[in-house]
Amino acid sequence: MSDMHAESVAFVRETEIPPAPPPVTETGAVKWMRENLFSGIANTVMTVIGVIVVIYLLSGLIPWILNGTWEGSSIRDCREVLGDSGGGCFAVLAERWPQLLFGFQYPDHLRWRPTVAFVLLFLAVPPVLFFKLPRWMLIFTALYPFLAYWLIWGGTLMAPIFSLLAVAFGYVAFTRAERYGFVLGLTAGVITAAVILWIGGFVTASAPELLAIEAVPSRELGGFMLNMILGVVCVSLSVPLGIVLALGRQSRLPVVKGFCVVFIEFVRGVPLITLLFVANVVLAYFLPPDSNFDLIVRVIIMITMFSSAYIAEVIRGGLAALPKGQYEAGDSLGLDYAQAMRLIILPQALKISIPGIVNVAVGLFKDTTLVSVISMFDLVGMIRGPILSSTAWTGVYWELWAAACVLFFTVCYGISQYSQWLERQLRTDHR
Repeated sequence: MSDMHAESVAFVRETEIPPAPPPVTETGAVKWMRENLFSGIANTVMTVIGVIVVIYLLSGLIPWILNGTWEGSSIRDCREVLGDSGGGCFAVLAERWPQLLFGFQYPDHLRWRPTVAFVLLFLAVPPVLFFKLPRWMLIFTALYPFLAYWLIWGGTLMAPIFSLLAVAFGYVAFTRAERYGFVLGLTAGVITAAVILWIGGFVTASAPELLAIEAVPSRELGGFMLNMILGVVCVSLSVPLGIVLALGRQSRLPVVKGFCVVFIEFVRGVPLITLLFVANVVLAYFLPPDSNFDLIVRVIIMITMFSSAYIAEVIRGGLAALPKGQYEAGDSLGLDYAQAMRLIILPQALKISIPGIVNVAVGLFKDTTLVSVISMFDLVGMIRGPILSSTAWTGVYWELWAAACVLFFTVCYGISQYSQWLERQLRTDHR
């Protein structure tokens, strides 16, 4: 009886059994490959074809890079060094990199100035893009456009100083007079800025050598520097202008809404290259005789108009995606139109519109290469013009275009990665 009772007592473990490791096929790279590359017959076939294509491309690209030469002053020297190795003639990049970056007319001894302006850009932009940085850094961000203009174009320092004062005092006048009405505030700000600019023009004309450095005409700017100038300036201007146009298109005032609708639809219906030709040729017929309206300024205006119309539609989509209750929330809190838009509506609409705005910004930066068709020697214009037309490098194509692809890809990929980071930071769900 005791033996039967002993056999009927169940075994009770006093320690927990350690968890067994998951199967190899359900973790790590193996699981990812099974789910994304070999999840079915069609995906498996496409994966195999993709691997074959990549191997084929790399089999030609890697020897072209590794066997290439960076020495030589012409394509003939490259051919003598390379022989039948099939390497690339990267000597053209080693010899012509200053022209690719700065153009062929920018003075050699002044190239340090746009280089310094480019380096300072990495100090001026982060306070706007990253919220956790100290807010006092925005002071340098506000000063940077005027400092960069002085470094790149040169001339007297009085011009950017008075421009900065015009913006600052114009903003102060606007905020002080806005309490009596938006139109009155805007008028006060514009008049104040205009008066300061007039005084600045008088002072600059009276003492052109005061705190002056060697001036560089706009026609001497070129290379990738020109693409960066157009891209940074036009994106910075088109975003706020696009917000204004999007709000204007939803305005209840018929005149404001009609103007914004006509502007957006007209600009979006015209190719950018047409606007560039207008900036280069047609605008000269509407200017007074002997007037000097800088071509770069004209191009910036046209590109900004073009991109702001697209950004306006992107932001309008974000505004339309918000439920009506968000607008009613502003009314229930006693906020006026400007306060409701600034504190409730626009933050949510811009968050929704981030992918579309970034898409327009990337496209805009790449579209700056279109200025080469109006005889502006940007990076593409330099490659197609002075470099390939020279007898020393006739026949060199892939190396130059590969360098252009690397430069544009680096900038555009950086913009894309920042937008993805920003979307993750602004997520409010917990999925």
